[in-house]
Amino acid sequence: MKKTIESIFKAHLEPKEVYKGGKNIPPSDKKIYKLSSNENPLGASPKAIAAMKAALEHIDIYPDQTDIRLREALVKDFGGKLSTDQFLCGNSGSEIIDILLRAFINEGDEVIYSNPCFLPYSVFSRWYGAKTIDIPLLSPNYDLDVEGILNAITVRTKVIFLTSPNNPTGTYIPKPVLDSFLERVPKNILIVFDEVYRHFADAEDYVTALPYVLAGHNVLGLNSFSKTYGLAGQRIGYAYTTATIANYIRLIQKPFLLPLTSIEAGIGALNDTEFIEKTVQTVLDGRTYLAQEFDRIGIQYWSSQANFFIIDPPLPEMEFTDKMMEEGIMVRPVSQFGAPGKVRITIGDAEANEACVKAMQKITKSI
Repeated sequence: MKKTIESIFKAHLEPKEVYKGGKNIPPSDKKIYKLSSNENPLGASPKAIAAMKAALEHIDIYPDQTDIRLREALVKDFGGKLSTDQFLCGNSGSEIIDILLRAFINEGDEVIYSNPCFLPYSVFSRWYGAKTIDIPLLSPNYDLDVEGILNAITVRTKVIFLTSPNNPTGTYIPKPVLDSFLERVPKNILIVFDEVYRHFADAEDYVTALPYVLAGHNVLGLNSFSKTYGLAGQRIGYAYTTATIANYIRLIQKPFLLPLTSIEAGIGALNDTEFIEKTVQTVLDGRTYLAQEFDRIGIQYWSSQANFFIIDPPLPEMEFTDKMMEEGIMVRPVSQFGAPGKVRITIGDAEANEACVKAMQKITKSI
């Protein structure tokens, strides 16, 4: 039998669903408001930009061999509650997902996640031959199906993805729910707690991964510089967990991990308290405004703890998306995230939010 190169391809890497990121603003003569990718409505941290510009004079030499300076800045940002050994950095939160799965998953292992959610949880898991188990969030409020997840755990379960606030729903996991869940999960399973949107959560019972990491749980808090700090184009992510887990994952991280500009941008952004506070307030004000306007117009939406809303549009999702684009507003259909028929709208600055409302009102009146 004639052998071909395809005969040595890994079977679990056969074409399957792939993650498609949001679109960039297309060329246009009119103003386009990009409310489709959950980017910072104020742009980037000025201190981060200044730090990157200063670093450009040195891009002819290799960057730091490790991420230690950024980890030291993160220790300071977390008030000294964690050590440098407990942080991991990478080229985006997505890369950290990839690295941790590479560290923990063997072919045939199982990964649990809950749709609607960030697609790379499942896509990246399959890269390493994992069996992916979807325990959907519960209707109608997108609550975590705690019993469903616990019942799905087997001896092959290695990783469980939780997200709070969740993309694309904007919902969160209340602290009492998370407390109870973690007490019942076997101690040999890694809980990846994606908290990328944590700065925008203001619910009284919202909680990050921090107290659970401090208590010694096998929890990893996943974070990004793309949202609050406005560095989506620079691709910087980080995570924190127990020193045992972090040092294990670090065994497969490459040297010269981050570009020099990313290291300096991250450190600069963490020090830009004024920009962080302004960003959060802009989002919270916009969230209140949009919710009120959705109520007024008659748009069904879900209460959000993030910098976006998920809505049930008055037209089929693609038709609604196209009509919004005709009005200069980019929004994101989220069937690919496991929410068929729904659309995600990023909270922008006041001008963008007002333009979004005007467009939605025009569309609903035309139906």
